[in-house]
Amino acid sequence: MNHRFLSVVGLVATLSFMTGCSANKAAADKNTASVALSKPSEQASADTVPVWAPKKHGFNPSHTLEHDLIHTKLRVSFDWEKQYLNGLAELTLKPYFYPQNTLTLDAKGMDIHSVSLMKGYDATPLQFKYDGQKLIIDLDKTYTRSEEYTVEIDYTAKPNELAAGGSDAITQDKGLYFINPLGQEAGKPQQIWTQGETQANSAWFPTIDAPNERMTQDIYITVDPKFTTLSNGVFMYSRRNADGTKTDYWKQELPHAPYLTMLAIGDFAVVKDKWRDKEVSYYVEPAYKSTAKKVFGNTPDMMEFFSKKLGVVYPWPKYAQVVVRDFVSGAMENTSASTFMEDLQMNERELLDKNWDGIIAHELFHQWFGDYVTTESWANLPLNESFANYAEYLWAEHKYGEDEAAYLQLDELNQYLEEAETKREPLIRYYYGDKEDMFDSHSYAKGGRVLHMLRNLVGDEAWWASLNRYLTQNKFSAVEVAELRMAFEDVTGMDLMWFFDQWFMKPGHPELKVEHSYQNGQLSLHVMQQQDTAYMPVYLLPLEVAVWVNGKKTLHPIVVDKADQTFTIPAAAQPQLVILDPAHQLLGTIAQEKSKQELVYEFYNAKHLAAKLEAIEKLKEINLADKEVIKLLTDALQDKYWVVRSAAINALSGLEAENAAGIVGEVQRLARQDKKGAVRADAILALANWGGSKYKDLFEQAMQDSSYQVAAAGILGYAGTGAPDTMTKIARFDNEKSADVVIALSTLYALQGGAEKYDWFMKQAKSAKGGALYYLLQSFGAYLATNPDANTPEVIAMLKDIAQNHNIYYVRGAAYQALMVMSEKPEVKQILREIKENESDTRLLEMYN
Repeated sequence: MNHRFLSVVGLVATLSFMTGCSANKAAADKNTASVALSKPSEQASADTVPVWAPKKHGFNPSHTLEHDLIHTKLRVSFDWEKQYLNGLAELTLKPYFYPQNTLTLDAKGMDIHSVSLMKGYDATPLQFKYDGQKLIIDLDKTYTRSEEYTVEIDYTAKPNELAAGGSDAITQDKGLYFINPLGQEAGKPQQIWTQGETQANSAWFPTIDAPNERMTQDIYITVDPKFTTLSNGVFMYSRRNADGTKTDYWKQELPHAPYLTMLAIGDFAVVKDKWRDKEVSYYVEPAYKSTAKKVFGNTPDMMEFFSKKLGVVYPWPKYAQVVVRDFVSGAMENTSASTFMEDLQMNERELLDKNWDGIIAHELFHQWFGDYVTTESWANLPLNESFANYAEYLWAEHKYGEDEAAYLQLDELNQYLEEAETKREPLIRYYYGDKEDMFDSHSYAKGGRVLHMLRNLVGDEAWWASLNRYLTQNKFSAVEVAELRMAFEDVTGMDLMWFFDQWFMKPGHPELKVEHSYQNGQLSLHVMQQQDTAYMPVYLLPLEVAVWVNGKKTLHPIVVDKADQTFTIPAAAQPQLVILDPAHQLLGTIAQEKSKQELVYEFYNAKHLAAKLEAIEKLKEINLADKEVIKLLTDALQDKYWVVRSAAINALSGLEAENAAGIVGEVQRLARQDKKGAVRADAILALANWGGSKYKDLFEQAMQDSSYQVAAAGILGYAGTGAPDTMTKIARFDNEKSADVVIALSTLYALQGGAEKYDWFMKQAKSAKGGALYYLLQSFGAYLATNPDANTPEVIAMLKDIAQNHNIYYVRGAAYQALMVMSEKPEVKQILREIKENESDTRLLEMYN
């Protein structure tokens, strides 16, 4: 599962409550880069508890296995008008160990028509009790663990009649979704798709909905012949029926967890690919058939890379990837058939700015870590998600190089540290309040960084050998974290309890303060662990110290294992630079004062991306107008990696125009010629900041750029010139669907648009998704404030609906803020009260109150 699904549009968010989910943060290229320079957390006094302190709820064990679910056979058809699934389920089971005479199944919100015991084709009715959530069946006798039996359940699933649930990562949990079921929504295809994680598949078929259960399956899907179907495993055949429908049969022969069962139905173009002797396929809407391979085309190379590195060949008979509308997450790793959000359907022009390899690698790696070997309980979710998260790094390192991988790691660190401002929990959490709470930046971002530290600790050869042992010993089974630890210990011979205890079982992260001094040939390095040890451990940290003396770098291993330690390192002369953890592999913060000279030396000599970005960030704060700083930033404009060039541009844009005269020419060159659209866009915005009217022609040229990011920057730059023909020039973009362009226009129209832009805002608000809708609503609120005549009942009703019903919390919050513009209206006051009364998200309630 990939929960990071906001589009990055290169604009700064202004709502203070927006946190966490950034994208696929990892998937879409960003315009700017930042390095974590977080301050240490506040220490708790004797009578205060920090806001981030771990919350202890009741213990959450793994599901007790009373029965072993061996096989599921489903025959399903659909009532599109009522949005019902009509199903006939045959479940083959046996007692797990102890004799059983009753069977309890998860079956949410269904009509249960009958339950029968099947012996061949003979059916014997069974008595049952059903409360809308659990189906309790009285078996015909007491069965022992050597006796299999089959029950048949005739049922109707009604997912839309279930009470709403979900999380930030998986925004709804009704299991089965009808998209445009009556075909009345223009521009939106009719589709049906499922989403099972965490325990939502039991909303469309009766099962034992637990991650430590495994089954094989047959699914027979009856639909109109115009639709294409997809499910797990192998497509066996399609049969035409007398009533004009067809039935497609999909067979899953290898066992997997029930939450990984899927189906997708729609008008899909199926683009075929291949890896070794296995079919690889991409299911997209027909309009995107020509670009599907450009989005997903690295999949076979990923399969080869991961198979070779793990020493475990991709274990399933095929791999399909399907893109659906209105998906409730970023993506989902259903066994052999991953589902993706519609953002992965892109035209040729969008492909210039975005690369979705991260999310594609994430879901693919889950086919081993999550599907082949599965967490036994949601408390152990990082055994699925941390590995999938780290796969993004592994692929970036392999395919795109160290800088791209390092940038990804910095982003992961920032995501976790941002969440850690308000939440610090152990990675393995048996005391969570709700299983959905596990889908956070701890399980993803922190977990991926912890795995990176483990890889650095044991070394590459041992890392891959340990993963091979873990997978081969636990294939087709459920695991807890101890099994991962033991696999690494078996391979390396090391006792790793200390590592797993402090990183997987304890909350928080190290917060180090570093000071150094030099005297009489000795470098003294003072390291203090400043994290609040009332809640977090004093860490054992095997680290390296890099010391540059007379232009030569030496590495010195140290072990930080006390709250306050001083290390002495020989040095022939005053060091030019000292860096603790020069590989930047530590999950934590390191506060170290550095002079201007040290930061300049760091930029030119430390080489690591994080070091360059830190130097740029801190030098900007020291004195941006300093000639030496400007020279360094000018040199950074030539860096081979685009993130460094963008960071330098963004730093230089803070100069006053008169101080920027010497570098304007180079920024103009980048605006016109840089290969990376994000860099060209940043350069354009920097020029706009220095007095846009001088660069009017360049902005107009930018509006014609092939990159949507650059065109959006050109729109903002041209508008900033105050040219009288601005509104005429940009009107031709009004029908553009690109999120970058739409957000740029909304920013302009918020302040300069009149009544003629009312229909444009309404159209965009009804079609925008996720992060784009969030930004759009902020601009719409400003537009409503400057255009009172636009405060119509239609607008109020639309914003009310979004604020009450949208599945993403910060989008609801943005709609609420837009309504606040009209809060003098009595009807809006009442609506705002209703929204507050019905909202359950604590982040929004804090803002509302």
